[in-house]
Amino acid sequence: MSYFSDLGLAEPLLRALETKGYADPTPIQQQAIPALLEGRDLLGIAQTGTGKTAAFSLPSLHRLAANPKARMSASCRMLVLSPTRELAAQIAENMRGYAKYLSLSVQCIFGGVPVGKQARALSGGVDILVATPGRLLDLIDQRALTLRNVEIFVLDEADQMMDLGFIVPLKRVANMLPKERQSLFFSATMPRAIADLGKQFISNPVRVEVAPQSTTVERVEQYVTQLNQGEKQALLSLSLRAGLADGKIDRALVFTRTKHGADRVVRHLVSAGVQAAAIHGNKSQPQRTAALNAFRQGSTPVLVATDIAARGIDVTGVSHVFNFEMPNVAEQYVHRIGRTARAGADGIAISYVAPDERDYLRDIERLTKVKLFPQPLPEDFLKEAARLPAPVRKPQELEQDARRDARDARGRGGPATRGGGGRSGGPNKNRSTGGQGRDGQSRDQYVRNDRIASDRKATAPARGPVFNPLGDVRQDGNQPQGERSAGGGERRPAPQHRDAVRPARPHGDRPQGDRPQGDRPRNDRPHGDRPRNDRPQGDRPRGDRPQGDRPQGPRRQGGGGGSGPRRG
Repeated sequence: MSYFSDLGLAEPLLRALETKGYADPTPIQQQAIPALLEGRDLLGIAQTGTGKTAAFSLPSLHRLAANPKARMSASCRMLVLSPTRELAAQIAENMRGYAKYLSLSVQCIFGGVPVGKQARALSGGVDILVATPGRLLDLIDQRALTLRNVEIFVLDEADQMMDLGFIVPLKRVANMLPKERQSLFFSATMPRAIADLGKQFISNPVRVEVAPQSTTVERVEQYVTQLNQGEKQALLSLSLRAGLADGKIDRALVFTRTKHGADRVVRHLVSAGVQAAAIHGNKSQPQRTAALNAFRQGSTPVLVATDIAARGIDVTGVSHVFNFEMPNVAEQYVHRIGRTARAGADGIAISYVAPDERDYLRDIERLTKVKLFPQPLPEDFLKEAARLPAPVRKPQELEQDARRDARDARGRGGPATRGGGGRSGGPNKNRSTGGQGRDGQSRDQYVRNDRIASDRKATAPARGPVFNPLGDVRQDGNQPQGERSAGGGERRPAPQHRDAVRPARPHGDRPQGDRPQGDRPRNDRPHGDRPRNDRPQGDRPRGDRPQGDRPQGPRRQGGGGGSGPRRG
């Protein structure tokens, strides 16, 4: 089969495909469409960008159009579940395009928008409903929707559903669906947990696997750069600025592990002259939609995203994917680089690996069976990095970032830096400070990068902004509070917030009188050579004496605690 017309699809669908310019089906479409037209359940294993949406949309629309029914109030005939808002909106948009010449309605519901408006849109019934699990159950609980009339059920990106903790909502949805239905189950990877989940939805399915399990797109060139955590931001800014200027980069996706890390990367890129936007769970739905539309249109050529939000990014023309932070789950790497090399195009994936991320790299190479090609730092990297401007933050924003750093460090169970800060993997001389920044670096690494800052030290103003390729600029030129000076004798004022991590103080600089309590056993004091009541009183201020120790006999004269008889 080489053409969609050979698959037996209805003429209105073929006309819609011709309008879109689609002529040849992809491998998953060739294998899935005939089985789905027969009404079989399907288990599909395919990477993102292989045409899964058309593979389940076209035969489903064909079946619904061939068996027209009146719409039932607050119900749907086909239900598609998606893990993220962006992916749900993308699926609904594609299905509307395929159903352009059919009398079938498509609605999309997800969180972040008023639920009342969505409930009103479903009151008269709908043919195809695309939803995220949380908002779907909200509407069901409000009795604005019922699933008893579902004829076709599609669970897309099942592995991501598991990662996001949707296992309980999915089981609840499974119990609401009618037993007589057609079920389609899609996942990019198929570990045992995903296969067990699929058994709750599908029975006697046709298995379609268009790529070996957990392999990456063959047309993606994969590179890795080993560098210090503190050098990542400078290298990313320089690479994107140069690539966009000479036309080697059309659109680039940058992946971070945290939402705050994504915002910080955007701030530095914008200060370096690179148009960038962030998309993650802390952004409102209008902000996420605006950022994604600007990325599609090319007005914002760089999009910084977390793994969760990136599942809905299906944009043609993404030439590069940058793994600013390596995923701690190897399977996530497959999804990340699958954003490029789509629709037959080539793509490049570049991963930045710090010493504490090398284990993640080994897991990825073991899973994908692909050895990433090493790419060294540019020869003039330090000089170019020293010229990069850094964004200026307000004091309250710096304090908020410090609190997030401490909170993220506690969430990771304390320091996780392995192998130190240099590219050679030597010991980290700042390890004693403890705690980690948002991107896994120690606090000293977050405040300054010695290797880069020393190159600029001679020319930097004495009290001006301090260059920092990691974090933000201090207007007063000082280190953040709570850090010790290099000599170890002076201690700066402690942070004003309770989440800060105070570095341990060496015993050598302990003030006089702050004697360690463990240097003499408590029971070694001789008792037989002096009565208890004869103990001199001058070695302890009167106000510090515990009330329960007061001797019962007459007070000794001249004992430093005053003279005269005790008062009753």
